[in-house]
Amino acid sequence: MPKSVLDKPFFQNETAAYAKLESVIWPNGPVCVHCGDRARIGLMRGKATRPGLYKCYACRKQFRATVGTVFEASHVPLHMWMQAVYVMVSSKKGVSTHQMHRTMGVTLKSAWFMTMRIREAMKTTDSDKLGGYGGTVEADETCVGRRDDTKVSEGAASKNPVLALVERGGRVRSFHVPNVTANNLRPIIGKHVYTDTKFQSDESSIYTHIGWNFQSHGIVTHSANEYVRGEDYTNTVEGYFSILKRGVYGICQHVSEAHLHRYLTEFDFRYSYRIKTGFDDMARMDKALAGIVGRRLTYRRTSSLSDLGPGCLRGAVLES
Repeated sequence: MPKSVLDKPFFQNETAAYAKLESVIWPNGPVCVHCGDRARIGLMRGKATRPGLYKCYACRKQFRATVGTVFEASHVPLHMWMQAVYVMVSSKKGVSTHQMHRTMGVTLKSAWFMTMRIREAMKTTDSDKLGGYGGTVEADETCVGRRDDTKVSEGAASKNPVLALVERGGRVRSFHVPNVTANNLRPIIGKHVYTDTKFQSDESSIYTHIGWNFQSHGIVTHSANEYVRGEDYTNTVEGYFSILKRGVYGICQHVSEAHLHRYLTEFDFRYSYRIKTGFDDMARMDKALAGIVGRRLTYRRTSSLSDLGPGCLRGAVLES
């Protein structure tokens, strides 16, 4: 009889969950988070000892794999964190905080905090630019959600502009920008795309004035109903936008301007580490777990309503 993926031991058992986490962040064995020693470390085995607790006999301090990660000091059991990570990395269009709250059986506030911590772990550490060696990168911009303190009737001016750079057959990087202007977009493109790249865009003057920096610049004229001309098209980046918008509008319903960058990180992560790039759901989960170290995300308690940013839960805001 087929078994659910969530029947795996590390989704159900706390000791197995710590063993799974340790195998990802300590592939060569445990490392003391206090002094960095590897040799004089022992696993605590007392009956009342918490799972995954080690003691370093060099600095004589105790630690677990969760110290210094987004999981540190959480009251949610680690095996439930594992379930939450898997659900988020395997859901192509994301999962809402309300759905996580119902599925995991935690409070809405805890579910919101868990999803934000997992998105923090998804932030790329890849400093390598896109394209290069004759590869192709498509650039385009769209509008997502609604700016804070605006009305729907204000049209495109009320929405949040997003720039995306998509490597054909590879990775994506998207950015929440203040406005779609050359001054905002050109530095981002120059920073994240190799010059020996085949650059693709529409006819916007924002791109035509930077296209000469690249190996070639293919342009499709959307205003003349031209969408494909040989290898010149922006359908790949538009396909990414379709996934992003289905997730934002269909799953999350609303994404605040203050946290839009975290949601973009989430969609970038799943797209960049999809099946086509060699990552199945479990490999994608391991990739997310590898990003938890050194990225603790905490609450900063607020003293008044004026301290609350848009999209924040009452009484607390996030601090990296």
